[in-house]
Amino acid sequence: MGFELLVGLAGLAILIALIGIRVPIGYAMAAVGMGGIIMLSGPAILLSQLKTLAYGTFSNYDMSVVPLFILMGHLATKAQLSQGLFRAANAWMGRFRGGVAMAAIAACAGFGAVSGSSLATASTMGKVALPELRRYNYSPSLATGTLAAGGVLGILIPPSVVLVVYAVIVEANIVTMFSAALIPGLLAVTFFIAVIAIYTTVRPEAGPKGAAVDRQELVSASIGVIPVVVVFGLVIGGIYAGLFTPTPAAAIGVFMVLIYGLARRLVTRQDIVDSILETAKTAGMIYIILFGAELLKIFMSRGGVPQAAAEMMLNSGLTPMVILILLLVVLIVLGCLMDSLSMILLAMPFFWPVIAQLDFGMTPDETKIWFGILALIVVELGLITPPVGMNVFVINSMARDVPMMDTFKGALPFFAIELVRVALLLAFPAIVLFLPQWLGN
Repeated sequence: MGFELLVGLAGLAILIALIGIRVPIGYAMAAVGMGGIIMLSGPAILLSQLKTLAYGTFSNYDMSVVPLFILMGHLATKAQLSQGLFRAANAWMGRFRGGVAMAAIAACAGFGAVSGSSLATASTMGKVALPELRRYNYSPSLATGTLAAGGVLGILIPPSVVLVVYAVIVEANIVTMFSAALIPGLLAVTFFIAVIAIYTTVRPEAGPKGAAVDRQELVSASIGVIPVVVVFGLVIGGIYAGLFTPTPAAAIGVFMVLIYGLARRLVTRQDIVDSILETAKTAGMIYIILFGAELLKIFMSRGGVPQAAAEMMLNSGLTPMVILILLLVVLIVLGCLMDSLSMILLAMPFFWPVIAQLDFGMTPDETKIWFGILALIVVELGLITPPVGMNVFVINSMARDVPMMDTFKGALPFFAIELVRVALLLAFPAIVLFLPQWLGN
C-alpha cells in the first residue's frame, strides 16, 4: 500500500470520527481535505487551490437554481399552499378508511413538488395534517409514521434540491434527472397509499373513516389546489417542454408563489424578509458543505482512494448488480447517521467512479441517471430509519406525547414498500429511463 493511499485512508477514518462527534460535516470535510492536501502536496498547492476553488464551486450556474427552489418552498409555506393541498386531498379521500392519512400522503407529494425539500415537506404537512389525524382518532403510530414517510417524497418528486446537487456532482443534466425522477416519485405515492389501505384493512381501528363532504365543499376544495397545479405546471412543465432551463423556471416559480401570497394577503413584508433570510441560511449551509466536499475530493483523488475502491470492487469477482446493491446498502446505513445532502456529497465521489466502470448493459449517461434515482431513493430511507431519521425527529417534535419508537414503527411499513420500489427499479431500469428517452426523442 502506497504512502498516498495510506494517508487517504487515514483521512477517511478521521472524517468518520469527526462526524461521529457531531462536527458539522461541511467543516469536517474541509478540515480533512485541507490537512490531507498539505500532507500529500504541501501548503503551496493548497493555497493555489483555495485561490480559485471557492469561486469555481459557488459560481457554477447550475447551482443558482438551489436558493431559488429553497425560496419557493419557504414562500409556499407562508402562502399556505399546504393547507389547500391537504383540504383538497381530504375532500376526495377522507371518506374512506385510512383516507385522511392517504390525503396526507397526496398533499405531501403536492407540496414536495413546490418545495423540493424533504424536511420542509415533513415539517409543513405535519403542522397541517397531524391535528386532523388526531381529530379522527388515528393511531399515533400510523399518524406520525405516515407524515414522516410522506416527507421523503419532497426529495425525489421534482424539483428536488438534492437531485440538483447530485446532477452537479456527476455532471448530469438537471432536466434529464428531473424527468427521470417523476415516474418513480409517482410510484412512491401509489405504494404509500396502498400501504395505508392494507394497514387499515388489517387494523381498522388505526385509521377510521373521515366525514364525507358535500358537493359544494368538494368543488371549493378542488379549486383551492389550482395554484399548486399552475406553479408545478409552469415550472416543471416548462422545463420538460424545453421552454426554459431550471434556473429561470425556479425564478418563475418564486414569482408566481409570491404573487399568489400577496394577492391573497397571506404573505406579508415580514414573511418575505424571513423567507429570504432562511433561504440564505440554508443555501449558505449547502455551499459550505459543497466547498468542503470539493476539498475532500481533491485530497482523496490525490490519495488514490476512489481509484483503489473502484479497482478493489472490479477485482472482487462480484457481478455489477451485486456491487450496486452493496453500495446501496452502504447508503442506507449512512442515511441512519447523517442528512441526505451530506450523504450524497460525501458518498458520490467514492461511489460514482465504481459505478461508472461497471457494465449494466446501458450507456454511461443512462447508468448515471438510473444510479442517481436509486441513490436518492435509498437516501430517502435514511430519513425514516433509526437512530437519526431526520423526518421522524421533525414529526416527533410536533407530537411529543408519541414515543419515538412508535413513530419509527409507524414508518416501518413505508420502509418495507420502499425496498420493493428499489427492487422494481433494479429489475426494470426502463421505469426510470422511459421518460428521459421519450422526451429526448
